[in-house]
Amino acid sequence: MSIRNVTRRSVLVGAGATLSGLASARLAWAQDGSQKPYTIYQITYRGETDVERGFADYMRQRGIPVEITQRSAELDPSKVAGFVEEIHKLKPDLVYTWGTPVTIATYGKDTDVDPAKNITQIPGVFTMVSAPVAAGVVPSLASSGRNITGTSHVVPPEPQIRAMQSYRPFKTLGVLYTPTEQNSVVIVARLREIAKQMDFTLAERTFPVVDGKPSVETAADLVHQLHQDGAEWLYYLPDTFLSTNIDKVAPVATELGIPGFSATELLKGDALVSLISRYYSLGQLTAYKAEQILVEGVGPEDIPIETLKRFSLIINMPLARKLKLYPPLAMLNYAEVITG
Repeated sequence: MSIRNVTRRSVLVGAGATLSGLASARLAWAQDGSQKPYTIYQITYRGETDVERGFADYMRQRGIPVEITQRSAELDPSKVAGFVEEIHKLKPDLVYTWGTPVTIATYGKDTDVDPAKNITQIPGVFTMVSAPVAAGVVPSLASSGRNITGTSHVVPPEPQIRAMQSYRPFKTLGVLYTPTEQNSVVIVARLREIAKQMDFTLAERTFPVVDGKPSVETAADLVHQLHQDGAEWLYYLPDTFLSTNIDKVAPVATELGIPGFSATELLKGDALVSLISRYYSLGQLTAYKAEQILVEGVGPEDIPIETLKRFSLIINMPLARKLKLYPPLAMLNYAEVITG
């Protein structure tokens, strides 16, 4: 998307909604036009997702009039610098960022912020940041200590590992990730610790980096190497490069008989099992934080960074049949099953 092409969405609640208190007042503003829409500048990594749809629907349902300017980095965080320049000119009421690379490029790291290159004066919310503290976005989940807050979508690694073991016990876990994505590096470091604690081997491979950018050309070879290492599961991290190139990874793993386990909703169709936060629900949680900032006047530094309280376990039954790895019957009592 060119920096000059602006997509704006006015989100107004319908007259039939039933709201009370402060929400009723906002509904009146939306209906009579007396409330000027809040302006939100939204930067995504690869275009609109269910996170943004959940965000917009929340605003509509709550009767909060907003005008959203959408931008996509189109898988290239270096484009964010141009968006930051535009934000400084437009001066929106709120900035919204999707994903760790985009968030760091927009707001800077907690210990490395440049007001000339980063957004500091305009409040911001981030979402889809896997490890906000470990990646250096915030010093703690209790408070960013600055003009941002946000949400994380990743279920902690420990319950992910336990879910894998419940489905199919293993001694070796394979992981393929992008070494230039800080969130992936952080998660793999935690996996190494868990491997020692839970007595399994972690087999690692990284996408090669060519001229500063990851390359997918050797993806099939890397999966074969993990198979030779004895990987009994392939753990699909919340790694953006992996997600966008999963078609070069998952089919090879399936052919070799290695089941995939996904940490993100995006890859639920490529993995045998997924333990995830729903993107749409995460968008609504992010919108709630935006509401606190825009409508209630709460400072972002006073709003904790959170993830959803409930997660979804999803089993891909067509893939189970293909791999001949069927789930334990007890797991079917609480899992969601993809049937086709």
